[in-house]
Amino acid sequence: MSVLTRDEAQTRARLLDVQRYEIELDLTTGEETFDSQTVIHFTARAAGDTFVEVKPATLRSVSLDGQPLDPAALVENRLALTGLAEGPHELRVEAEMTYSHTGEGLHRFTDPVDGETYTYTQLFMEDVQRVFAAFDQPDLKAAFDFTVTAPEGCTVLANGITEQQGDGRWKAATTPLLSTYFVALAAGPWHSVTTEHAGLPFGLHCRRSLAPYLDADAEELFEITRQCFDRYHEKFDEPYPFDSYDQAFVPEFNAGAMENPGLVTFRDEFIYRSAVTDTERQTRAMVVAHEMAHMWFGDLVTLRWWDDIWLNESFAEYMGYQTLTEATRFTDTWVDFGIVRKAWGYDADQRPSTHPVAPDPAAVPDTASAMLNFDGISYAKGASALRQLVTWLGEKDFLAGINTHFKRHKFGNATLADFIDNLASATDRDVHAWADKWLRTTGVDTLTPVVGEDGGSWTLAVEQDGDRPHRIAVGAYDTDPARPGQLVLRERFETDVPAAEPVTRAGARPALVLLNDGDFSYAKVRLDAESWQTALRSLSGLPDPLARAVVWNAARDMVRDGQLPPAAYLEAARAHLPHESDLAIVQGVLTFAHGQVVDRYLADGARPAALALLGELTRDLIRRTEDGDNPGLRLTAVRHFIDCAAQPHTIQEWLADGSVPGGPELDPELRWRVLYRLAVLGATSGAEIAAELARDPSATGEEGAARCRAALPDAPAKAAAWAAMFEGDALSNYLFTATAQGFWQPEQAELVREYVTRYYVDAVPLAARRGPAIAEAAGRYAFPDFAVDAEAVALGEECLSQGDLLPALRRKLTDQVDDLRRALAVRNA
Repeated sequence: MSVLTRDEAQTRARLLDVQRYEIELDLTTGEETFDSQTVIHFTARAAGDTFVEVKPATLRSVSLDGQPLDPAALVENRLALTGLAEGPHELRVEAEMTYSHTGEGLHRFTDPVDGETYTYTQLFMEDVQRVFAAFDQPDLKAAFDFTVTAPEGCTVLANGITEQQGDGRWKAATTPLLSTYFVALAAGPWHSVTTEHAGLPFGLHCRRSLAPYLDADAEELFEITRQCFDRYHEKFDEPYPFDSYDQAFVPEFNAGAMENPGLVTFRDEFIYRSAVTDTERQTRAMVVAHEMAHMWFGDLVTLRWWDDIWLNESFAEYMGYQTLTEATRFTDTWVDFGIVRKAWGYDADQRPSTHPVAPDPAAVPDTASAMLNFDGISYAKGASALRQLVTWLGEKDFLAGINTHFKRHKFGNATLADFIDNLASATDRDVHAWADKWLRTTGVDTLTPVVGEDGGSWTLAVEQDGDRPHRIAVGAYDTDPARPGQLVLRERFETDVPAAEPVTRAGARPALVLLNDGDFSYAKVRLDAESWQTALRSLSGLPDPLARAVVWNAARDMVRDGQLPPAAYLEAARAHLPHESDLAIVQGVLTFAHGQVVDRYLADGARPAALALLGELTRDLIRRTEDGDNPGLRLTAVRHFIDCAAQPHTIQEWLADGSVPGGPELDPELRWRVLYRLAVLGATSGAEIAAELARDPSATGEEGAARCRAALPDAPAKAAAWAAMFEGDALSNYLFTATAQGFWQPEQAELVREYVTRYYVDAVPLAARRGPAIAEAAGRYAFPDFAVDAEAVALGEECLSQGDLLPALRRKLTDQVDDLRRALAVRNA
């Protein structure tokens, strides 16, 4: 398939002005394909040649200004339009299109619970071409008229309000000017809950089989939606620009959500079938806030080319966390950001594939390269940079610049240069210089304190590895003499890095000096020797969860950089997590401790003792929560106890009894979790997995069964799982992911050793055959990341030396192989 280059897009944008699309889709023609008819009204500013994109199963007919064109002239995804005269034109395209089962284009899903079928669009980047013909680039905005013929009993949702016209036909209100990748529809027998707010219809939608779970959470979701909507209207001068606000929770969705104007689509795992922690509810709320921010930044004002996609995501990420903190009951959201999201950004920024937050336009020459920049840099690092910008600039000037940006470019397109110019118009500070340092550079700065004492005062100098300007807070903490293990804040002061001279403060040196207290900047932080010893004794005694998150991140970075033994991190977790109150910290530390330290950074011989330590730790947390006062912490502890169980007996008893002694009851998520661990340990069978699937025949149940079958420690099970992933194309994106998650287990290293080599042989043609979504899943989930040895690194490097890798797979393998190198270096440190 031809990818669109930046040069081609610029040429086409100079030639064409696209006014309107009229699109008719017929979803009643069968289970494999649907009919698509498109009429595009556009004007050529001058005589010339161009092309339109479409990826049909069959291209039936094409006409330009009433004159037929030869469908056989379609080359890959492009149909040439030659000899255009200056002036208005009408292009008609009729095609048969293929439903997707990989979350790209028009995805079709049949619910195993009740047999109902649902379809929804995901048209990001190039996938609109899988649904209708289009001049597919973000700066050719147009109005869209949609008509959809759907099966009986279906409701059709779209960017605008829809009306049923009879005979299964639904018509959507004409949209304002939109980029092609924002067009959205969802058709099926949706269960819907509706309300009104600020004169607009609001809706929540999900599969019928999830109806009771949506109903249970509908008021919480609407409350978050209203609170964020109102807060954005306090921040932004431009009113919400669309005629309705629907949020559809859809099956087998590849991302967390997609900011389609007026119809945001979410993965339907956000409709909770089982118990969740309050931190997980906070994450869902943050995604709601994030996607709503896009209605202004992304939808109302859209990037001109994909090199600026980071700005959409960074802005929504920052505004999502900040607005949630200001407007909802979730007031500690930046702790979760610090312990989870920033770690994602730090990791990405230290790999060979790192790139500036705002890449040079030459580094994004086409759509294939643009797809590779959806990572922790574009989201977490970019949001961190904006948070630092607000700290440096002040929120008042920041919002003034943002509102100027919206006013100047609404319903149009803009660039990073436009954004920076608009911010600069609201302040006397040199925003352009700031942008050059923060947005055009790569890597993570490291800040190290140098603490001195001088009579009745102490001094602080900050050594900096890197050259970005930072405005940080410094926390000075003393040991509380009345409460051993507790720390009290003496003072928190701000300083600039780099500074002309050391800072001098009155009094004896504090027990702990913490750089970047409050986590307002983006940098790795080290502790001086005395502060580190204080942290080891009293980390859980720090009064502020954000301060604790900064210290835990420092410890995490030291492990990854080979400066702290992995076992020392586990001992710190063992000492302090039993006293930790913040769920995000408990979850983040346990996830890193198990997933990275135990499974990758420790030598194989040290793994059993480390698992036992985590088992003791999580059992302590379970005992601590027996009074029922902290169900979220108890649920977190139970989950991680299951995951690290080295022997099956206790969790087998839980499964047989249907509950953990003292609670919680084993809901579907916990039952599948237990069965998965039993499968890894060889303590269950295919028959028991089948019985559990009969008990829970949902889509989630099918995924759980696939994960468990792939995890069974016998050769036939591994061979069957491998064949399903790499030799056939029947698995949907979710079932592929579940099978891949189950396949590789550290406990089964010898059993799957032969597959380490086979992975590189089979992943390359799989990616070429099934496309970017499955390539990304194969690189992320099916990669043998527990094979931490020089041979595995060499195999990865050899594969990367090939010239014909699909870009999505190449990017994932580049990151995975570098993570292997790091794990090997940590083991050898």
